[in-house]
Amino acid sequence: MQAHPSYPELNHFLTKYPKSSNALFQTFNDLTLAQRWTNVELVDLSECQRAAIRGLRPSSDSGDPPSTCIVIPYPLTESISTSWFRAAFSGLGETPPKEIFIAICAEDSSTVYYKISKGIVKPPV
Repeated sequence: MQAHPSYPELNHFLTKYPKSSNALFQTFNDLTLAQRWTNVELVDLSECQRAAIRGLRPSSDSGDPPSTCIVIPYPLTESISTSWFRAAFSGLGETPPKEIFIAICAEDSSTVYYKISKGIVKPPV
């Protein structure tokens, strides 16, 4: 991991939150290298004991402009609670986003992204 080009950028949070370090490393590299996100920055979510990733997702095939998204890496081996979700939203600033993505990471490098909205949200038709 230390030899990877992204390690210097991630090093601070990998050592600060070792329990979620593999998920952060895996998600960061997926977003920046495979999905080609731009303007990527790390956000300290001390309430959740991990870092989040904020960046611009590329424009979609439908021509939608790039949008800013927040992804919180999470190892498959940990449990998530509703209080954790509240802490995640409140840890993202005075005006928290309407939605976040949780990147559930398995040890085999599989990553599944779940979109989580704050409150009760009507699903799209």
